[in-house]
Amino acid sequence: MAPSDTIAIAGAAGAWGDSSLSTAQLLADGRPDYIVYEGLAEITMAILSRARAKDPEQGYARDLVETIARNLEGYRSAGIKVITNAGGVNPHAAASLIRQADPSVAVAVVSGDDLMTRPGLLQALGGVPLSANVYLGARPIAAALDAGAEIVVTGRVVDSALCLGPLIHEFGWNPEQLDLLSAGSLAGHLIECGPQATGGLMTDWEDTQSWANPGFPIVEVSSNGTFVITTPESSDGLVDLRTVSEQLVYEIGDPARYLLPDVTCDWRRVTLEQVGPDRVSVTGARGWAPPSALKGCAQIQDGWRAQMLLFIGGRDAVGKARRVGNDLLERGRRMLDAAGLDDFRATHVEVLGGEDSYGPHSRAVGAREVVLDIAVHHDRAEAVAAFIREIPSIALAGPPGVSGGGAGLSRPTPLVRLECFPVDRSAVTARVQVGDTSFDVAEVAVSGDTPPTEVMETLEYSGPTVVVPLISVAHGRSGDKGSDVNIGIRARHPDFHMPIRRVLTEERVATHLAHLGASRVERFDLPGIHAFNFLLEGGLGAGGTASLRFDPQGKAVAQQLLDIEIEIPGDLADHPGVRPA
Repeated sequence: MAPSDTIAIAGAAGAWGDSSLSTAQLLADGRPDYIVYEGLAEITMAILSRARAKDPEQGYARDLVETIARNLEGYRSAGIKVITNAGGVNPHAAASLIRQADPSVAVAVVSGDDLMTRPGLLQALGGVPLSANVYLGARPIAAALDAGAEIVVTGRVVDSALCLGPLIHEFGWNPEQLDLLSAGSLAGHLIECGPQATGGLMTDWEDTQSWANPGFPIVEVSSNGTFVITTPESSDGLVDLRTVSEQLVYEIGDPARYLLPDVTCDWRRVTLEQVGPDRVSVTGARGWAPPSALKGCAQIQDGWRAQMLLFIGGRDAVGKARRVGNDLLERGRRMLDAAGLDDFRATHVEVLGGEDSYGPHSRAVGAREVVLDIAVHHDRAEAVAAFIREIPSIALAGPPGVSGGGAGLSRPTPLVRLECFPVDRSAVTARVQVGDTSFDVAEVAVSGDTPPTEVMETLEYSGPTVVVPLISVAHGRSGDKGSDVNIGIRARHPDFHMPIRRVLTEERVATHLAHLGASRVERFDLPGIHAFNFLLEGGLGAGGTASLRFDPQGKAVAQQLLDIEIEIPGDLADHPGVRPA
């Protein structure tokens, strides 16, 4: 266990479907006071909403909930409490499954996020939602722990609240202690994606020992808000400045105004220090008054979709694949016209192995085997089904070397569109139920200052320069913010920070990634870790839940940007921090 003035919280899951190895690893470690299981993403909410529509007893991340139910004895023996948002759109059903495993365990449910019972808040939506939820904060979780809960199951709360809630409970942080709330939220942000902070998704993937035994993160948080992030020694996890900084910039948008229900986080001046093997100290988080509105999201069915994959081999496989895709779409349009049906609402042809995701920067020349991805969106399921039935015939009428790959034909599936909107916090009240006891936890309004604007000067220098790929002097990570792409880039050494800033402008990034179709590119500075965050508005098209792209969440976009060639001062060419590309 952690020292009395420090609480250790472990992240055992970063998504629905995360590794089943995490719980045993963290129980064996012996340090965690709490284990959190984060299981929700906007795409996950769409899936769970569809599941509940078919079966009212479903709608939660079942594998995570079953894992918790199987390990109740282990948690209790170690004195560990568990927090999870795997309740999804049906937290009471999830809690019921856990109680069935051991009725003596005090299981709390945090609800109040479901807006489907509040039709007045949904009138402005462009359609009838399958589900609609508001993102709750950490205080209902803290209240559940105050009431004696051993396991807390929530619906839609912000991911970092799973960590902040126990810290509020343990340390008694009040709503006005905004710097502490920001620090606790940062601790939660760093562990909310599980092994993404301990070597997962790292740009320098060759430096990770293996992915066979991934390490899961543990934060040791002191009452003053400083903390250390680490991982079990028994794992193959890696914790260093790269792994932690990449997770810090992941999907945060503006680092000066990362809006959460409990606090507006300002992480521009956060600093990291390697204080031991697989141990990084994190300090410098600032907090400001939380926003007046909370984030609401609705899942709205918006027609039907299908995605099909075909293997295509032989000479000029890329050219063949593109022609197959375009000709099949043309055939589909003729069929729809003959049947008196409208055209597809959207289509997408992408050649995997042809580097289509790189747009004009593709280097795929002479590829002899690729996979063709064809996706369509239509208002009617029968139109999508008719198009699917035409796909196999291309193996007879098309070029040589076409195969279905043994996966069989896909089926029309509902396309679920995400629509986000503000919800006045005065209209939101969380409900906590522990056993037979229920009580409300109202949202707290806190007034105060807003984050100050910081202006950074651009470095000007003269003299010779050298051209290097960005990945030689920086590393990064990308992900989605709704329909936007978020790309975090960090200099490998402080000496590279200002030269990178000088050349990696909003205009330069917009030009290099123009094939993504973003309407605007914004750059934000994080000087504390010598990093930048780029937000590409509309860079994912319709967004993760409705995108027809093969990478609907923009996970690979940072790797595309890291291939850009930039100019740095010539005297940095032999810098020891330059990593061979």
